[in-house]
Amino acid sequence: MENSTEVLSFVLAAYGNIGELKYLYFCIMLLWYLSICVNNVALIVVIFLDKKLHEPMYILLCNLLVNESFATTLVYPLVMSQMFSETHEVTLPWCFLQMCCLSTSASIEFCSLAAMAYDRYVAICCPLHYNVIMNTRRVCTITVVVWMYSFVNNMFSFSFAIRLKFCGNIFDKLFCDHHLIVKLACSVSVFHKLSDLLFSFLTIVMPFSLILVSYMKILVVCLNTSEESRQKAVTTCTPQIVSVSGLFIGFIFYSTDLTSDVALMSDRERSFFTLSLLIYQPMLTPIMYGLNLPKIKQSLKRFLFGRKKYSSSC
Repeated sequence: MENSTEVLSFVLAAYGNIGELKYLYFCIMLLWYLSICVNNVALIVVIFLDKKLHEPMYILLCNLLVNESFATTLVYPLVMSQMFSETHEVTLPWCFLQMCCLSTSASIEFCSLAAMAYDRYVAICCPLHYNVIMNTRRVCTITVVVWMYSFVNNMFSFSFAIRLKFCGNIFDKLFCDHHLIVKLACSVSVFHKLSDLLFSFLTIVMPFSLILVSYMKILVVCLNTSEESRQKAVTTCTPQIVSVSGLFIGFIFYSTDLTSDVALMSDRERSFFTLSLLIYQPMLTPIMYGLNLPKIKQSLKRFLFGRKKYSSSC
């Protein structure tokens, strides 16, 4: 075992020496971050203010938007501030806090999409019982359970990581990452490795299984229903399918960044893979739901172009 040293901070080596390009990168990231915030907050406000949108699907969507805004805010300000840093150091407490919050957010993302898939399953496969099964109280309970489940699940895994002794403090990432920090540890116990596997199973495998089963059952029902019902199902399910697909594509990029050889990719490509999940996913969700769901489109038009003018045209 290597000699451990007291690590007070980690160095984010992925920034390298970007020179004067840091001003361009900063402006691009700031504009993208503000766009994400505006799009997500706009939909959250619309859903909150419009009583017609106080339905299970839109409440669960609002929960998803809050989580994506939370994850974005955890990363973007740090990345932008590190562009102007000479040392690219992050203190140990802040690094662990960001790592813990991002892992919890990832779990919330998967579980929220699983809850939304279940909601669509009930709406399409059991329409007569939908209001009974997916009542307001139950939806609120599902939302609370998603957050509590993700928090407790992550805390169990994180309790092992926080006790690690480190033999280095430099890793090639734009922000604090659980897997790369663990690689810096002098030794990792079997229980820690098992806790990481359990976290991955509870965070990814279980929600994805629920999503897969829900959409398979929806597909079976759609194949045996009318054209009008099939079209309605496609309209409401398309944004969720795109979100799930985007999320898993992002995790493929994330896995590629963790396992690939540095020589196979340039620093810029690795940096893009690092941030891919937080580049397009928080922007994709509000755009897909805002453009594809009729009720949200109508509500957005009312708030953007005036309620009286729009109501008179309807």
